Amino acid sequence: MARKEKFTNAPVLFVKQGIQFIHKCKKPSQKEYLQLVRAVGIGFLMMGVVGYLIKLIHIPIRYLIV
Repeated sequence: MARKEKFTNAPVLFVKQGIQFIHKCKKPSQKEYLQLVRAVGIGFLMMGVVGYLIKLIHIPIRYLIV
């Protein structure tokens, strides 16, 4: 019987925790938003540079092997 109660309480607990989480969330200020956008932009730029460098190294090696 205790096992059945555990399964029926799990969805209820999940919904309650979800509602609590939503109530704790807040809209970021403009300063926080710009900081986040800047961080994401730098991350995209860094990943692009790393991918470009790997491609530059990979092309000559591929032609040496083949």
